Parts: sequence; structure tokens; C-alpha cells
Amino acid sequence: MQKRKLGNSGLEVSAIGLGCMGLSFAYGPATDRVDAIRLLRTAVEKGVTFFDTAEAYGPFLNEELLGEALEPCWNDVVIATKFGFQDGDIRKPLNSRPDHIRQVAEASLERLRTDVIDLFYQHRVDPAVPIEEVAGAVRDLIAEGKVRHFGLSEAGVDTIRRAHAVQPVTALQSEYSMWWREPEKEIIPTLTELGIGFVPFSPLGKGFLTGAISLDAKFGDNDFRHLVPRFSADALEANQGLIDLVRELAAGKGATPAQIALAWLLAQRPWIVPIPGTTKISRLEENIGAASVSLSEDELLKMDQALSQIKVMGDRYPAFLQAMSGR
Repeated sequence: MQKRKLGNSGLEVSAIGLGCMGLSFAYGPATDRVDAIRLLRTAVEKGVTFFDTAEAYGPFLNEELLGEALEPCWNDVVIATKFGFQDGDIRKPLNSRPDHIRQVAEASLERLRTDVIDLFYQHRVDPAVPIEEVAGAVRDLIAEGKVRHFGLSEAGVDTIRRAHAVQPVTALQSEYSMWWREPEKEIIPTLTELGIGFVPFSPLGKGFLTGAISLDAKFGDNDFRHLVPRFSADALEANQGLIDLVRELAAGKGATPAQIALAWLLAQRPWIVPIPGTTKISRLEENIGAASVSLSEDELLKMDQALSQIKVMGDRYPAFLQAMSGR
């Protein structure tokens, strides 16, 4: 697996990471523990070194799973986790008070079975707590050796700049893919200027860009996509033009739609590291294969021209989550 550095921080990780949320939370029933551990250890064997979790995934179950699965290989992997919700519950208010950040760090260290968190993200920006206080709290944890790097998730440009002035931000994690290109307007130029890495979540459009979601797809109550406007029946039909394009590109390269979507992201900047999630080893192997798909400048230009002609229908989040994004 190729390696990449997240901005100017020196933190080196595999070019493709693994988003672990779906093993425990949000996309239907939790994966069987034995199967999940097998998938995580297979990822390590195949060269993945970057694993993303959060106290809110469960809550707590995902961190516990990673602690059990990856404890034997802590020296070979980079673990990112997150703080920011009261009791680790996304249904409860945001909480990024410094004392709470410290409590979360201590609890996450115990669940992860390690003595240092490699990358500690603020899960969502808390308008009730100045970002300078948040950055200062993480700076203190770094000074104590409990955290190595500071990250933000779904933060806006002003927040990124203010946080970075107190404690250098190693990475921003936000949604970015062929069907959500908003970060290209202001976020990516800012990250370029400041030397901050970018970790796109949902790089496969929450599964849409794999081409595996049918027009009549139904999502259960424990799959949060049933709340997402972009996955309504009307939106799925309206957005077929995008997946048709990705399928066409994939056929021309002898790749899969998912591999094209990930290769496109990798080609945008050398410090972009997508973290697709999966519960299946076959999909894990497919995603890892994207790191070997090369796109020429001419191919990228043609893709960009084609993508610019496609208007994606539907909000990416329900209103209650959309309100917490991009502060």
C-alpha cells in the first residue's frame, strides 16, 4: 500500500484508510464481533495503517472493537478518534468543554487499549465553546503525551484558521466525493495554504458511488440513509446520471465504480486520504485496489468536464445534522 503524509504534520498513513463506523453504527445492525475483528486484521495485513473511529459510534462500541482487534499491532497503525457529543451520543447536545475533552480522551484511551491517541478530532464544532479553548485543551493533551495530533471535522474556514493558530491542525475530516464537491470552493485552498491534510469521509457517497444501490432501494430504520434526502426515491432516480458516468469511466479503465471514485479523490491532492467504510472483506480489497488505479491529467480533465454537467439532487444530511456542518 502506498503511503501519504497528512499535510505538513509528518503523520504518514496508508493512501486508503478504513472508516470503521459502519461496523457498529448507522448502517444497519452491528457486524458480528468475530467477523469485524477478522476484517480489521485483514485490513492491516493488506497494508491499511489508518483507522477511523469515534466514541459516538455505538456509542463506545466501535472504539472497544478497535481496541480488541488492533491491540496486537498498535505500533503499525494510526488510530483517529473523536470527541464532541455529550455522553458520546449524537442525539444529545454538543459538548467540547475542555474538561469534557479530557474525560473523553481518558475514556477513549482505555477503550482503545493504548496509551496515546494518534489523531484526536473535534467531531463537530460546538458554538458554545470558543475553538481556541478546544484547541488549547488538545494542545495540553499533546504536551502530556496522551494525544499526538489534533484534527477537526466538518469545520468551516474561519474555525480552521482560529484553531490552527493555537494548536496546528494535522487534518480536517469532512465529506468530499464526486457527488459532494463543496470543499473545493474554500476548504481545500485553505488546507493547501496552511499545510493541513484532508480526510474525506463518505468518499463513496454513502455507498451510492459503488453502483450497488438500486432505484427501488429501501433502507431500514437502523440505517440512517432512510433519513437522508439524497437517498429518497426521487433523488436516487435523478442522480442516476452520475453513477452512469462513473460506470462508464470504470469500464474504460478496467476498474470498478468504487475504485474510480476513490482514485479520483486521490488524484485531487497528494495529502488527501479517503476513509471508505465496509463490512465485507471483498469490498475492502476492492477499495484498497483503488490506490493502484492511475488517472492521467487528460482523463481527470474529461472527468471534471463531465461532472460539471451533472447536478446532484437532494441534501446530503437531514436538517438536524446539516445544521452542525461547516461552522
